[in-house]
Amino acid sequence: MLKDTLHFVFVVLQVLAVVYGLYYFSTSIYGIVEKFNRKPTRNYLPLKRFAVFIPAHNEERVIGNIVENLKQLNYPADGYDVFVIADNCTDDTAHIAAAGGANVLVRTNNEKRGKGFALQWAFKEILYRKDSDYDATVIFDADNLVSKNFLKEMNNKLCEGHKVLQGYIDSKNPEDSWITCSYSMAFWSANRLFQCAREYLGLSCQIGGTGFCVDVDVLKKIGWEATCLVEDLEFTMKLMLNGIRVGWAHDAVVYDEKPLTMAQSWKQRRRWMQGFADVCSRYFMKLLVKSVKDRSFALLDCALYTLQPYMIIMGGLMLLVPFVNAYVFDNEMFIFTASVFPNFFKAFGMIQFLLIPAGLLIDKKFSYKLFLYYPTYVLYCLTWIPISIQGVIMKNNKEWSHTLHTRTLSIHELE
Repeated sequence: MLKDTLHFVFVVLQVLAVVYGLYYFSTSIYGIVEKFNRKPTRNYLPLKRFAVFIPAHNEERVIGNIVENLKQLNYPADGYDVFVIADNCTDDTAHIAAAGGANVLVRTNNEKRGKGFALQWAFKEILYRKDSDYDATVIFDADNLVSKNFLKEMNNKLCEGHKVLQGYIDSKNPEDSWITCSYSMAFWSANRLFQCAREYLGLSCQIGGTGFCVDVDVLKKIGWEATCLVEDLEFTMKLMLNGIRVGWAHDAVVYDEKPLTMAQSWKQRRRWMQGFADVCSRYFMKLLVKSVKDRSFALLDCALYTLQPYMIIMGGLMLLVPFVNAYVFDNEMFIFTASVFPNFFKAFGMIQFLLIPAGLLIDKKFSYKLFLYYPTYVLYCLTWIPISIQGVIMKNNKEWSHTLHTRTLSIHELE
């Protein structure tokens, strides 16, 4: 009886993993299709006024670069203001930002630490005031650099009617190490195969933590209140529950610094998976119920997205099927469940790994050096399995962990 029960559970897990993998594989194809069917964005006059926020905790090494960068954008100087949130800083972040011409908001709160809390505080200080005249806000990280046309592209999209937008997250240091190269390929492929696909299908894109734009009226209506370890994911889910989808601004590019070492990468990705598991526990059922009630496929897509850590773990279990079959069930499992499901899953994985280079080629991100790094990208992907397990176990640990940024570049070196 116990063996039959285990057999049934294992088969169900395999079916779920295969269906989930097939769904994401199927939608990713539309990311390729989008490239050849994208409608050109109309150029509008610079009508929107932006408040640009940069949350920064001890970022003296890099803050000067982005402040200088933002002062050189191809947008009227009176059309935006730059605010650096010096959040619990113990270094010269505030001084360097002010010297560069940014408005500095100094925040000290040892209990409510982290980017989400810093933004919540800054929005109340600046955007919610009666005399505020900003139409939209844009969020960047302190280590970022920004394409000169960023605000121009966001202005165009807002004038088209979008309320929330995510820009293209590029890499600031793709060739620094095999880790930064793997990160870069992951983000590039996500831009093409995930974000572009959802824009084409009319689903909601996902806010990526930096380079996103929000209409101020939307913030005033639903509030921020996204203060968990993955505030971007939480805010996306809150937007969707309020009927507001996230649009995609492919030509608004932000260059993000990727971690250099496996230790830094592990710590950051574990935080992401902790946050995912936390958001899933609080939003999955709400999204699922509302998707059925409203007959909304976009809401269902968001609900499935929050399951990511659990599906990664399930995918890892698929790799163990032969061993479980041999040593737990003594090779008594049905051949179909022991071989066909895992083979389907592996086939999806292999085709997906072929789609990634196709996406990189389309966006002119593929290079000979990246091709040599590609085998290490497989290793990077496999590390998501133990990271996800650890993240799920630690999901109730809400302590924010800071990622050290040290790569100093100017926008002229990237564009």
